Amino acid sequence: MEKIIFFGLVIPILGFVLYLGGNAIMNGMSAKNANKKEEKLENNEIESYPDNQNNLSEELNKLNNLLKEGVLTQEEFDKAKKKLLDN
Repeated sequence: MEKIIFFGLVIPILGFVLYLGGNAIMNGMSAKNANKKEEKLENNEIESYPDNQNNLSEELNKLNNLLKEGVLTQEEFDKAKKKLLDN
């Protein structure tokens, strides 16, 4: 009879402790995965930044060539340059 009472109390307590431990492990793993995703996004933003700089310099060179060829006036060039640099 004492064994039945003992196991009747120990088994639910052990189950609850295992539940809490599993829950904590799963929360830790999901937080770790979220951090990995965030780092990947930051790395992609950092890697794409030089591409944006290259595109900006290419666009400025194109505008400068149009100015030299006489296609654009100085005012148009300044407006287009300002628009590119503001973006």
